Amino acid sequence: MIAYKRHFFVCQTHRPDGGEEPSCGARGSAEVYSRLLDALDRRPELAKDVAVTACGCLGMCLDGPMILVYPEGFWYAGVTPDDVPELVEQHLVQGNPVERLRWKGA
Repeated sequence: MIAYKRHFFVCQTHRPDGGEEPSCGARGSAEVYSRLLDALDRRPELAKDVAVTACGCLGMCLDGPMILVYPEGFWYAGVTPDDVPELVEQHLVQGNPVERLRWKGA
């Protein structure tokens, strides 16, 4: 069993066209997920400590794209692909959450 120091869950939910609420998928979460994976590929030293997993709805559709980080239980909201380098350097490498992206509902 692998015991990761951090596990990032990135919502990939797409609501059907014409739905009332927005979704993380419609707001670019696939690109966020892809860039996180690419960043890990470029930092092989993190592979034993960090996992990034695409997941279904995290329930905060209005604030997405959402990322939930365990074991801290830290929530990120409104993450864009351009935020990924900062997330990698600050949270994945240094262990410091990026406060400006913290979900205000948590």
